[in-house]
Formats: sequence, structure tokens, C-alpha cells
Amino acid sequence: MSTSRILIVGAGFSGAVAARELAAIQDRKILVIDEREHMGGNCHTKRDPTSGIMLHRYGPHIFHTSREDVWAYVNRFAEFGPFINRVKARIKRGVFSLPINLGTINQFFGRNFSSEEARAFIGTLGDSRIDEPRNFEEYALKFVGRELYETFFYGYTQKQWGCEPRELPTSVIKRLPIRFTEDDNYYSDRFQGIPREGYTALIKRVLDHPDIEVKLGTAWQAGMAGEFEHVIFTGPLDQYYGHHLGRLGYRTVFWERSDHLGDYQGHALMNYPEVGIPFIRKIEHKHFAPWEEHEKTVVYTEFSKESGAADIPFYPKSLGPDKILQARYLEQARSETKVSFLGRLATYRYLDMHQVISEALDFTPRLAEAIRRGQPRPVLPAL
Repeated sequence: MSTSRILIVGAGFSGAVAARELAAIQDRKILVIDEREHMGGNCHTKRDPTSGIMLHRYGPHIFHTSREDVWAYVNRFAEFGPFINRVKARIKRGVFSLPINLGTINQFFGRNFSSEEARAFIGTLGDSRIDEPRNFEEYALKFVGRELYETFFYGYTQKQWGCEPRELPTSVIKRLPIRFTEDDNYYSDRFQGIPREGYTALIKRVLDHPDIEVKLGTAWQAGMAGEFEHVIFTGPLDQYYGHHLGRLGYRTVFWERSDHLGDYQGHALMNYPEVGIPFIRKIEHKHFAPWEEHEKTVVYTEFSKESGAADIPFYPKSLGPDKILQARYLEQARSETKVSFLGRLATYRYLDMHQVISEALDFTPRLAEAIRRGQPRPVLPAL
């Protein structure tokens, strides 16, 4: 048995960044395992052999951050091409820009508002009876009114999450800005782009270090922990404990592929918020790489459903029972001495790529220092 090796479970961004940083500052050999046959987790990208298009195999991933150190970090391992995420929504009345902005408001209401006029107008639509919004629906009704809520938010949210929006916390809708300018960039972060060679190539470079070994197609087994000095687990928190308290609720997504000549929808992402349409959006992958030219195009039609035992978990539902169960699992996790939990699955939170990287960069030096000093090791990032 080796006492100078660290095991990292998961070769996504959390595991890869943690491995690289530990290898740089710690005199330890590091083994990274992943049950899938590829690196990158749900960020995995692969060049399509029939069209030549770089496919985002588990849904669209656009990198965005305002942290200069995080942007500098990913640019160490990949060249990023410029990409602005301009999402559209198709309804019976036409195609509209999201997030809701000045252009959306004027188009939807048939007006020619200035920025301040639009702000004042939307203010008259909100439900003034709602003081402090308690959930997704109340937040939308207070700040955009019923017509915009029911057109752009209600159906999409119900299909994506499989529940009524009033069951979801306000944090879900707060991720979607409302703007009174013509800015249709989905994100407001300073830096935004997509790696020209894809995310999997980026993560391969992160893991390319003489002290890091990667084994794919290797599932985590509880008995592995005894073979290593420390374990960083980035898989689902309830999976680590064998689901013995129950399963945390997740939504998963799946896609139907179609191939076409030319251009299909003119944009990477087209939302379909109407309730009667069973899918939630269409993804045209070649538009994620505007620096490339392709005669063909590949479209993924995305559906959402409850995550079963055999499904890949994507979005933590974090409803009332889930929060209670999460707290019970976290209580068990905090008692660990040789295991740390890192990343969105291991902490059961909705995190973007830049947040995952930020946490790994902040957490790993603390862990390395505790190992070096023989002190109690941090189990969780600051939640």
C-alpha cells in the first residue's frame, strides 16, 4: 500500500485542476480515475467524423468569468476563440432575444421605448403585492409581470425542471439578467470564449504532468480509499455513500440528433419556451466555432427528464426534501478525515465551469498545506 499517493475521482474540471495544482505544489503521485472512457466530464467535446464539427457532447458549454486568474489559468492550456452567447427564443409570434433586453421589450410590445421608458413601463407590469419574492414564480411576476413570465419563463422552466416554477428558489431565475439596453450577451462577465480545440483537449493538457496518471473506464469503489493517503471525490455526494440515505434529486437531459446541409437556425441556441412543445431547445453546434466553416450542420434537440439510477445527473433540483437530504449527507462528509469533496456533484450545487475552477484553485493549496503539516485536512470548500 502506498502512503504517498492521492486519488482523484473524476476527470472533469474539478478533478483535473485539483490534480494539476497538487502535482505542482505537492511531492505526491496522483491517480485520476473516471468511469467514462473520456476526459472532460460533461464538458467533453469531440470532432464529428461526418461533418468535421466540434460537438459539445453533453450540451453547450460557453466559458465565461470575471476572475482574471481563472481566465489566465485556462488560457495556459488552450487557445480560446471569441464567442458571445446570444440566445434566441422561438414562439408563435416570432424569434426574440434572451435574456430579456430593450430589443426584446420593444419587439414583444410593439413599442419604441428608450432605456428609461422601458424600465418605467416594465415597472408598471410587475405585481406590486409581492414584497419579498419567495420563489422563482414570485420573482418573475414582481420584476417582469405575468405576460413576459408566461411567455418566456413558465413553460421553459416547467419543462427543464419537471415541476412548477413556484417550487424553485429565486436563485434559479436570478441567474437570468433583465436589461434595459440592447445588450443581448447572455453573460455579463468580462471574459468569454470557447477553446478552439475543444474542452477535452484543454483538460488533457491540464492533466499532462509527469506526476499524474489517468485511468479511464475505471469506476470508483469504496475499497479504493485505503490504498491512498487522501481522496478527492468529485462524483455525486450520495453516490459516495452508496445512496444509503436516499437519492438526491437531479434533472438529466438527452438529445435527438439531426443532420442538415447549410445552416439550420442561424444561432447556436434556440429556446422553445411554449408548453405544448416537448423539447426545451435546439443546439446547432457549428455556431460555437464561428472561426470554422462547414458545409454541413449538426443539430441536437434537447429534452429534459428526471434523473434515474442509470442516467447522468446534470442539474441538482434542490427542492425541500433534497435540501434536507443534502444536509444529512454533508453532515456525514464533514466527519471524514481522508476524503475531500469538490465540485458541483460532490457538493450538490449548480456551478458553472469558472466557479468549479475557482473553487479548485482556492481549495487545493489549503489541502496541500494541511497534508504537508500533518494537520486536519479540509473536507469541503466554503459552501
